[in-house]
Amino acid sequence: MNSQRWLSFGFFFFFITWGIFLPFWTGWLTTDKGLTVTAASIVMGVGMILRSFSTFLFFPMMTRKAPLVSVIRWMGIASIIALILYIPASSFTALLIITALFSMFYPTLLPAIESSATVLMQREHIHYGKSRSYGSIGYTVSVFIIGAFIGFWGEGVILYGMIAGLGILVFYFFQRAPIALTSFDTSQPHKRTSLKQLFQSKTFIVIAILAVLLQGAHTAYYNYGFIYLNDLQVNGVYIGLILNIAVLFEIIFFTQADRYFANVKISTLYIIASAGSSLRWLLIFLFPTAPIFILSQGLHALSFGFAHYAFIQYISKHLDASLIAPAQGFYAAFAMSLSIAILTFPAGFLYDLQPSYAFASMMICSVPAFILVLMTRKKLQF
Repeated sequence: MNSQRWLSFGFFFFFITWGIFLPFWTGWLTTDKGLTVTAASIVMGVGMILRSFSTFLFFPMMTRKAPLVSVIRWMGIASIIALILYIPASSFTALLIITALFSMFYPTLLPAIESSATVLMQREHIHYGKSRSYGSIGYTVSVFIIGAFIGFWGEGVILYGMIAGLGILVFYFFQRAPIALTSFDTSQPHKRTSLKQLFQSKTFIVIAILAVLLQGAHTAYYNYGFIYLNDLQVNGVYIGLILNIAVLFEIIFFTQADRYFANVKISTLYIIASAGSSLRWLLIFLFPTAPIFILSQGLHALSFGFAHYAFIQYISKHLDASLIAPAQGFYAAFAMSLSIAILTFPAGFLYDLQPSYAFASMMICSVPAFILVLMTRKKLQF
């Protein structure tokens, strides 16, 4: 199996699990485990805070001790063990503790696979968008299947689907992997790569802020998209289809991204992302109906796709190979975890007041991101 195909299927199997965890986990805690929306928000918020520390500190530390593929394998196994502990748990305290444990292992898989992609981009010139689109396809398949299963058998299938998905992922990554990801230089001590090296670049500082703002802007959607549609009396089967619309547009974007946007300026990509994000949340706030929510799903290609692609393009073109894992760790910790964790608490409070308020509040992130790009793009030339 060549590296392009190996990476494609790696993304596919990981995002099968991500398609269960991201849109359904909060809903599973409220419906199957009986937590209130506020209590579930606390559990998920604490989990995301710990997720940020595990990806920021734990993941880079592991990459200094073992090859990337080994990190993926053993973190996958640890994640399965943590998931099994959910089965007998029912109290708020137990669910909080297990979520904290799970959040130390499972989230490290994403930066590990993304780092693998960046390494292969630099060494073997694989096409990131092509492989990443397989992840979006896996996410789509997962959301559709789990959504259908929920409609027939209830929310209890969410946990067992997650266990099965991680089992498949671990089995796949124990197969033969590209040499670039299995070799590990033990002849020299692995120096601790300080974040100071990353933040010596003013451009990286701006890129980091943009990544945090634009990924954090998805907090309400990730945590309450499923619950929001359920509150609108949308059948569980159709909820899966509706959530998949966003990923369908994401797939279309990633399959074409390398062809049309590989040479586009990073700042232009971020302008498109921030404008699309602002429009998306504004529509849901102004028109709190299922048809408008469905329409807004098409903007996911802008709010998420362009923002993610811009960051990957920046680190693959402008960072040394030794800084890839720390940069991915930062991205996973602060953009994909901590920003969402922090915003989960006020978003949950606003959702209890009025669901559309939670989505409107996300413009606190997207609008400043748009302004920041306009203020810095000429000076920093990015």
